[in-house]
Amino acid sequence: MIEMLVTLCGTVIGTLGGILAGNRITVYRIEQLEKKVDKHNNLIERMYCVEQSSKSAHQRIDDLKEEIAN
Repeated sequence: MIEMLVTLCGTVIGTLGGILAGNRITVYRIEQLEKKVDKHNNLIERMYCVEQSSKSAHQRIDDLKEEIAN
């Protein structure tokens, strides 16, 4: 009877330890993915600003070409 209780306790402790370790790894990996997503989103925002600036510069160049042609 005592052997069964010791075995049961060992199994429960081992199982819970495995679950907790797996959970920590999962949380760590999710945090790393969130950091990558944040970097990607930051890049998208910066590229949007660059595109707007580029459009503005092209418009100004076109205006200057028009002034020179006239």
